[in-house]
Amino acid sequence: MRVYMKAQDVSTDMRKSAIQDSFAPRRRSMAFTLLTSLFVLLSAKSLAVDLDKPTGANIVSSEAKLELLFTRSAAISGGLTEGPAVAPDGSVYFTDIPVGKDPGMIMRFDPKTKKTTVFSTDSGKANGLAFDADGFLVACEGSDFGGRRVSRWNVKTGQRQTVVDNLGGKKFNAPNDLCLDSQGRIYFTDPRYLGDEPRELEHRAVYRIDTSGSVSEVTHEVSKPNGIALSPDERMLYVADHDNGTDKIDPNGPKPTHGPMKIYAFPIGADGKVNGARKTLHDFGDQAGCDGMCIDSLGNLYITARGLKRPGILVLNPSGQEIAFIPTGPANQSSDSGKPPFGLPSNVDFGIGSEANVLYITVDLSLYRIPLTR
Repeated sequence: MRVYMKAQDVSTDMRKSAIQDSFAPRRRSMAFTLLTSLFVLLSAKSLAVDLDKPTGANIVSSEAKLELLFTRSAAISGGLTEGPAVAPDGSVYFTDIPVGKDPGMIMRFDPKTKKTTVFSTDSGKANGLAFDADGFLVACEGSDFGGRRVSRWNVKTGQRQTVVDNLGGKKFNAPNDLCLDSQGRIYFTDPRYLGDEPRELEHRAVYRIDTSGSVSEVTHEVSKPNGIALSPDERMLYVADHDNGTDKIDPNGPKPTHGPMKIYAFPIGADGKVNGARKTLHDFGDQAGCDGMCIDSLGNLYITARGLKRPGILVLNPSGQEIAFIPTGPANQSSDSGKPPFGLPSNVDFGIGSEANVLYITVDLSLYRIPLTR
């Protein structure tokens, strides 16, 4: 749940400076430019023409189309776009996460101009994003040469500060995604998927940062916690368990094996602590599960389903029943085809104001949006 009290914006001078800083050292070759252009054309064609129609008329029209807003053009390799977060002014910030030593970027899409600009050329490998009640951008910085911390950005000045980077003096694994409650407390997940940094904490867990700045473990009853969201009444905390079995968190240990791909529901008390038994809301079985998620005003969950058989946004009601589905990639893709998977969503967020019924989705290396009836 996110509460907005004041509008913030990025100054024109800072955006121009960030763009110049970003692309000056990243001169693209003709081959890269042609490849990027081809990717954009293929993305627009596949997602606009070749996909099945959305289902669930109470959520989305069957005629609704995904609109391509942005595709990576910077000469960085690997990774994906992630973490869309709507700012109080209606703009949408999201992360572009590469693999390796490149620190990654935070981008800003303006719905009024339909232009995307660079907010930061050094995100610290930021993944999930959210705005707090004072208009500050809160980011989960991951591993693989990232900050491994939760940070807070002043989007007017571009200044960043560390919120927390350790628990009891031990560095986090790789903060991944987050949500905030109405008291300003930050819940975040700490799995790890990439990087050679040594493990310092025993568990891959969910943590809560209180308004005092203190941090405590909420639960480690999740194999590899990823996406996270609170119900509108803040009595239920939803966590995606996305254990793909691939990490280097313990280089001296046994080779990781594929684990749970589930959505869990944890009852939460007024003190922000788990006060009941964990429930499994959805089980993806042997398919890749959920990355990020968000919730609408009625408590329905919008889950990024990354399975090759059915990539898209799976909408569940609070009881775990499917009530809608928005395809983001072709169905029944095969890992044995020799072709890279396409159309895998990573995270979602709603707009605000006139776009309160618009769902923003990061897919592969792009940002999309689609109008909903909800």
